[in-house]
Amino acid sequence: MMTPEFEKIVSQVGSVVLGKEPQIRLALTCLFARGHLLIEDFPGIGKTTLAKVLAKCMGLKFQRMQFTSDLLPGDILGLSVFDQHSASFSFHPGPIFTQVFLADEINRATPKSQSALLEAMEEEQVTIEGETRRLESPFFVIATQNPLEQAGTFPLPESQMDRFLMRIRLGYPDRKAEKSILKGIGADRVMAALDCCMEKRDVLKIQDRVDRIHVSDLFLDYLQDILDFTRNSGNFQIGLSPRAGLALSRAARAWACLNGRDHTLPEDLQEVLPWVAGHRLRAGETYEEIPEDRLLELFTELPVPI
Repeated sequence: MMTPEFEKIVSQVGSVVLGKEPQIRLALTCLFARGHLLIEDFPGIGKTTLAKVLAKCMGLKFQRMQFTSDLLPGDILGLSVFDQHSASFSFHPGPIFTQVFLADEINRATPKSQSALLEAMEEEQVTIEGETRRLESPFFVIATQNPLEQAGTFPLPESQMDRFLMRIRLGYPDRKAEKSILKGIGADRVMAALDCCMEKRDVLKIQDRVDRIHVSDLFLDYLQDILDFTRNSGNFQIGLSPRAGLALSRAARAWACLNGRDHTLPEDLQEVLPWVAGHRLRAGETYEEIPEDRLLELFTELPVPI
């Protein structure tokens, strides 16, 4: 059960993104774990709306960029322009210089443009023309992705997928939520009337609180059992890396924090496991993605520490 502090945020975001409370909770977990979020689904489901309302409720600066096949890295990062009056080059920052950056339909851009995000997502900095520039904290990338069977998409390479702490899907709304959407006055107007639940300093404080969540040796043993299982069970093409283990630990600590605890439990790992590990694992024989429910079934073979 989430604390009233976070339930208020979930409720406020949920007043715009209707019927998606589980996905909102996961998105908050990703943000407070200092991770980045990949939302994969068909167009028109509400992916972009979720990103916008999260930034609004957190009181964070927001920039959106539509990824297309002709997009260049400089369009994302920025570039130097020659000023004739001063006879010198001045740097014009790109939309990446923000706090919440929405890479809309990221897999419609070429791999070259996709790779422009790698350094920013890993190190919160970008190197342009030999000069390294820091990005503002908190820095949170939300990328939306269309299913690969749709025309004009480029698959994200494994190195890019690994930069995302979580991948979630929104899915179609249920009938009740969809009826409210069809009767409503529009997400943009509802969003404009929302008040900020937090400010930048509040987000940073919560991220620091997540860093201080206690992780016991018993919890780490269970996490290592999960990593070993992916590497040795034969169910997966490639096992989870140590970086994936760190991602699981960070997400579990954030989930514990949102639920008002100062320590992690094995249940925290189970809650975040499909969304942290799902885009990093493939089936052993077919190299296909493993559905979230099937992924959880596989991990039930592991004994939970008591």
